[in-house]
Amino acid sequence: MVAKSRKQTGKSPATQTERDKNVPHASPHSKSNIRRAGKEGKPGVHPNGLSVIGHKLGITSSSVVKLGVTVLLAALSGYLHWHHLFQLFENDRHFSHLSNLEKEMAFRTEMGLYYSYYKTIIEAPSFMSGLHKIMNDRLTEHPLVINTLKRFNLYPEVVLASWYRVYTAVMGYFGIPTKMCWSINRGEGLTPVDSCEGMGDPAYFYVTCVFLLNGLMMSLFFIYGAYLSGSRLGGIVTTACFFFNHGESTRVMWTPPLRESFAYPFLVLQMLLLTYILRSRSPSRTALVALGISNLCFMLPWQFAQFVLLTQVASLFASYILGYLAAAKMQSILVTHMVTLGVCFILMFGNSMLLTSFYASSLISIWMIIALRGRFTQLFKPGVVIWVMQVLAWVGSTVLLKFVLSTVFGASDDAHISALIKSKFTSYKDFHTLMYTCAAEFDFMELETPVRYLKTLLLPVNMSVVALIAARTVQDVLQTLSHGAKTSVKPEDGDEAEGSEIAAKGELVYHSLQLVAFAVLAILIMRLKLFLTPHMCIMASLICSKQLFGWIGEKFKHQVVVVAVMAMMAIQGAANLQAQWAIIGEFSNLPQEELLDWVRENTRTDSVFAGAMPTMASVKLSTGRPIVNHPHYEDAGLRERTKLVYSMYSRMSGETVKTNLMNLGVDFFILEDSWCTRRTRPGCSMPEIWDIEDPENVGKIPFCTHMSRNSRPFFTTVFSNDIYKVLKVPKASKSVR
Repeated sequence: MVAKSRKQTGKSPATQTERDKNVPHASPHSKSNIRRAGKEGKPGVHPNGLSVIGHKLGITSSSVVKLGVTVLLAALSGYLHWHHLFQLFENDRHFSHLSNLEKEMAFRTEMGLYYSYYKTIIEAPSFMSGLHKIMNDRLTEHPLVINTLKRFNLYPEVVLASWYRVYTAVMGYFGIPTKMCWSINRGEGLTPVDSCEGMGDPAYFYVTCVFLLNGLMMSLFFIYGAYLSGSRLGGIVTTACFFFNHGESTRVMWTPPLRESFAYPFLVLQMLLLTYILRSRSPSRTALVALGISNLCFMLPWQFAQFVLLTQVASLFASYILGYLAAAKMQSILVTHMVTLGVCFILMFGNSMLLTSFYASSLISIWMIIALRGRFTQLFKPGVVIWVMQVLAWVGSTVLLKFVLSTVFGASDDAHISALIKSKFTSYKDFHTLMYTCAAEFDFMELETPVRYLKTLLLPVNMSVVALIAARTVQDVLQTLSHGAKTSVKPEDGDEAEGSEIAAKGELVYHSLQLVAFAVLAILIMRLKLFLTPHMCIMASLICSKQLFGWIGEKFKHQVVVVAVMAMMAIQGAANLQAQWAIIGEFSNLPQEELLDWVRENTRTDSVFAGAMPTMASVKLSTGRPIVNHPHYEDAGLRERTKLVYSMYSRMSGETVKTNLMNLGVDFFILEDSWCTRRTRPGCSMPEIWDIEDPENVGKIPFCTHMSRNSRPFFTTVFSNDIYKVLKVPKASKSVR
């Protein structure tokens, strides 16, 4: 019965349709190259039928076949990745057999928070009423009313909820069933649950769309690798490397609702378009508009996008300084970024973090430096001196602008980012930085990661590619320096610089610099290897580049070498894939299920809850009760609220903890003993984190330890099981924070 229901989900046709819709995004780039080549063969085309069309478009039959093969391989790559993701997700959680409550519990921490707004919109009487509800939310940070669309980058949930409502309405109108439900006997004396599978199930629809988007991303990866390397074999290398290093490249199969799952595919598209622009002698307005749209689609779903784009702009600026990028083209790219940032600022309802970011300041400072390039040439000696002065001017003006804009807008939401970076290079630490750095994903990159790169040969291949690019770059730089009259930045630059041999290598230099930037991010924060590993897969495609590896020999010999390298990669790569396929599990969290059932049945709908951030997301999602703290830790006010809530796990007096909760208007606190005793490494248990912030009470027994034994006289225990204990907070006059 299970197998039958899977066949009736209709996922494959939807996937193909989705791919067919998106193929044109990449095809213009391929056609532009083919069109130029086709013009040489136009006199030989017989002027009738389809040949007339080919004659007018400048496309030969052989070029059509090549384009068709490229599109087919890209579509196949996308389908395989979508299927791979869905299979891993199903194997890990047995998602198709979970009840609605269990599916919601499977979305832990931030995932549950984001999914809750999707649920709010689809359950509202109308789409607009649901949208109004999340833009005037009273549940997430009680008693505040906040615009969650602005705060949490919820455009993906808004779009998916609208699609779901349209899909179910259309299917309902035609009487077409959209899901199959059955009763699941869970055994062990547990009550049976109803489980549904199909696009009519909200959770199933949500994760299917996420995996479809990331399947499309793999199609883009193939096109990206093929375009960068100039060979379809390069696209195959990129795709194979991604699969061989899948566990290091993405985590979308485990965490579908996270912001990166929606944003990263658009970064791939944006970088593909940027590569096209860098390669073009004179980029068209259409290409720049497409770059801006992809930029916007990357920024809207994810607050961290600005930091990634900062590294991109910095890499482009370095390419400009070295003479690989003309000033006119650099300015066009900067204007596109600025317009995109402005549109994003408007769509995010004036989110000040965007304008006060280092990214925004960097755009302005680089624009000013390029505008004043003539002055730099007059003041400083051409060569190393002018390069250094431009870098210093960029760093200094960016930091100054960031400080001024933050002061003007009174923005402090991103202060924790500066503190986090500071903690990486110094002994500095406070409560909020430890909340980040004590989590493995925010720690330094683990040693096992580069070892895994070595085993799949991804690291050696990238080192070879970058070494060749670096050697040629150094050669070009030395040649430039040897001509004293020439500078890397021309006051009047245009097609001359663009048409030079040095400028032609600009895209490779940019990609190498971008790789270095992503490597620095990944080393500092392990979570960010999701940018590094895929970009390493892109760079690996360059082993198929004649420009870099033409010295190997003729085309056939070159291809044999590439296939041999891929065969060696596949030894460990196949083992990695088999390890992923061997992951078989089934989601179950009975203690939390008991907790949520108790909350729904025994508390008022306006009862206010506080507790550990991951649990609060589940409480809001599955019970609809107001909460005072949640896992989205990027807001300064929320960080202070969470700090007050987490005083339960400090060594403070019971009276202080009770007062903190009463001032926040909390009715119930959900205590978890594991948060009191858990220690990922020395100095990272909650009481130890509090010792940094509250040195006066060091050495005392943590208050949560007392509460786990006996909650009186400060609170009353109203529910408990093996994991959770619900404490009732005494009533008092509520102070709105």
